Amino acid sequence: MAVYTEVSDDQAQALVNTLDLGTLTALQGISGGIENSNFFMTTEKDGVASTHVLTLFERLSHAQLPFYLELMRHLADKGVAVPAPVPNAEGAILHTVCGKPAAVVSKLAGKSQLAPTTVHCAALGETLANMHLAGQDYPSTQRNLRGLPWWNETVPAITPHLSDAQRALLAQELAFQNHCQAEALYQALPSGPVHADLFRDNAMFEGETLTGIFDFYFAGNDSLLFDLCVCLNDWCIDLATGVWEDGRVQALLQAYQAVRPLTAAERQMLNPMLRAAALRFWISRLWDFYLPREASMLTPHDPTHFERILTQRSQHALSL
Repeated sequence: MAVYTEVSDDQAQALVNTLDLGTLTALQGISGGIENSNFFMTTEKDGVASTHVLTLFERLSHAQLPFYLELMRHLADKGVAVPAPVPNAEGAILHTVCGKPAAVVSKLAGKSQLAPTTVHCAALGETLANMHLAGQDYPSTQRNLRGLPWWNETVPAITPHLSDAQRALLAQELAFQNHCQAEALYQALPSGPVHADLFRDNAMFEGETLTGIFDFYFAGNDSLLFDLCVCLNDWCIDLATGVWEDGRVQALLQAYQAVRPLTAAERQMLNPMLRAAALRFWISRLWDFYLPREASMLTPHDPTHFERILTQRSQHALSL
């Protein structure tokens, strides 16, 4: 959530007026993340203050964005704990600010749990499963834009920056994933809208209660198992080493399967998809690190983190 496009108070107030949110009292850039320009936007109406999140989309177009925003509205209407987009008087939830597509969503209560316990992981697993079920009748489709085709396109651009050992690991794993995703077993995996980026900092808690998950702007149609594996690779590991924390693994998996049990195909594909989830983020972090865009408040994530996780997933299979 770096800031690539600066927004003035007057520009923000014009948007606030169209959304009937009252008077802008504060606009603060958000430093986390790397994809879009994000701001906390505080307003006051009838003596009541409220804070929303304003996002200006730096890569996604006006044509692409309805999938993401309507998915959030769909999930919110189904009772899933996600921020609801704010509509204007005509009901539109996609806006324009500084010539960029923009959205305003409600700010979730609480804070992210960056050192989650088994209780937090269980809450996340249950919510993720409910989200997957609620998304099954979402009528729009949009492929995961950071899926296998993007990996194949991006790897040639980043390999010149890598060591021989890194290039070998990357080539070996990419070949493995191309093979896996061509197999009938992969095609049998249940699919639907997935978050695809549900890290610890994209969920909010008040104490041990999950208040919501947010930042759906990497969402797309993909295997539900891939989404689960993204979460396992972040929520259930020792961050310094990438090694599994078994209690958190079991808490997340058991809570998820209490709502949506894994199919036989998913159980067989768990470890290849854990590797896929690690590869996806190693590639994207290498890309952001070596080929960054200019932005204020931007700190690229360390790509070696997911290199370690990929190595762990390759060497130590997870047993269900």
